[in-house]
Amino acid sequence: MTSTTSVRGESEDESTQTVVHPPLPTGATTTVDAEPKNALDRFFEITRRGSTFGREIRGGIVTFVTMAYIVILNPLILGGTEDVAGNALQAAQIGAATGLTAGVMTILFGVVARLPFALAAGLGINSFLAVAVVGQVTWPEAMGLVVINGLLIVLFGATGIRTAIFNAVPAPLKAAITVGIGLFIAFIGFVDAGFVTRTPGGPPVQLGDSGSITSVPTLIFLFALVIIAVLVARKVPGGILIGIVVATIAAIISQAFLKLGPSVEDPGGWHMTIPELPSALVTIPDFGLVGQFDLIGSFGRIGALAATMLVFTLLFTNFFDAMGTMTGLAKNAGLAYKDGTFPRLRSAFVVEGLGAVAGGATSSSSNTVFVDSASGIGEGARTGLASVVVGVLFLLSMFFTPLTLTVPIEVGSAALVVVGAMMMAQIKEIKFNNFAVVLPAFLTIVTMPLTYSIANGIGVGFIAWTLINALSRRARKVHWLMWIVSVGFMLYFVRGPIEQLLAG
Repeated sequence: MTSTTSVRGESEDESTQTVVHPPLPTGATTTVDAEPKNALDRFFEITRRGSTFGREIRGGIVTFVTMAYIVILNPLILGGTEDVAGNALQAAQIGAATGLTAGVMTILFGVVARLPFALAAGLGINSFLAVAVVGQVTWPEAMGLVVINGLLIVLFGATGIRTAIFNAVPAPLKAAITVGIGLFIAFIGFVDAGFVTRTPGGPPVQLGDSGSITSVPTLIFLFALVIIAVLVARKVPGGILIGIVVATIAAIISQAFLKLGPSVEDPGGWHMTIPELPSALVTIPDFGLVGQFDLIGSFGRIGALAATMLVFTLLFTNFFDAMGTMTGLAKNAGLAYKDGTFPRLRSAFVVEGLGAVAGGATSSSSNTVFVDSASGIGEGARTGLASVVVGVLFLLSMFFTPLTLTVPIEVGSAALVVVGAMMMAQIKEIKFNNFAVVLPAFLTIVTMPLTYSIANGIGVGFIAWTLINALSRRARKVHWLMWIVSVGFMLYFVRGPIEQLLAG
């Protein structure tokens, strides 16, 4: 049985031009030749991708548990920061908008793109809005810029521009992106768990507190890491989810005896969520921020050039961060073809762009594909059904916010580290006997965790690949789109001085 898709990775209903790809690799017990069991199976291609309904549901639950922190973290980042007019967003409203947008967009992505990727408010963009944008414009104007950014991404996705750029990326860089994302999410897990911390002086990071593991939450992280790793190594079905549940119970019991506080008050405390049984389960969401955006106000307030530069920054971050994330996730799920494309590629790009539009329209910030989806993929998710499960849980989380606060970030971090290790396997696709390949791939891999940005890693890798091959008499190996994108990244990396010149 073969898989037939268009030259751009689309399904047959999206293009009349088709090429034949080999069957999708699965590694599951079912085969790609098995007949679908029912209409739902046929629609999501569950059996064909070597999955089962149970794996998809478990994978969706694991992805949600790993991502649930965004409902708490997004209000902390966006809430309380006054804009240029002295106004601030309310945390409760941000939390409701975050759950609503993530839920709707993840369900839409699951149904349209049919891939096991979940969307939520992107951490890079929400931080950029709170730190760099609202000091110049109001919150509604800032969200208007996010909407414009999303509309441009939808345009690029619908017209095939984004797909063309994706296809122009060399295979070694695509593999390096996957490996880099694996290191990145593992590093995120180490930092969020307190296993790696900043130092007051000397090296930028250190192990625990002054080189030692001294806090109970970090020990809970290590306990969760061992449990999940052993279960995964023994190929226990639901190993990641079981490990999360067991470690969360251990965290709740530890907290009941030790009464630890948040790490901002107690260095040995929990880094985000305090694992306690909630006193109430149900809350009523407030959707007051929905529709509170201004599309053109920022252009009048700070001028067309300055506003355009802000849109440019949002666009580059959103565009390449999501593209790199989807590349890595597709490879990790065994859904990528040899040319790096994956099923319903253009649909995925368009819906992800709509996530940015929806995020701006609800003031929850641009919604994008989350690398945390790798945890559900590690649990066995291979189809959009897992995304539908995640979306439904996000919608429910608006009403059950106290329950989402039960799982500490230290436990979710352990799942990220395990999945990061799984993604490292893609490094075997990089040929290390050619330095013109090695250095761009290496820079892509290490820049992501060291700068805390997927987009930065992609940009450095693109520029290095283009320059090294062009100056080593291998210019024919560089696609013309790589030149355009590399120049764009060069402008992106020096946007600070450019913004200062425009402001002056």
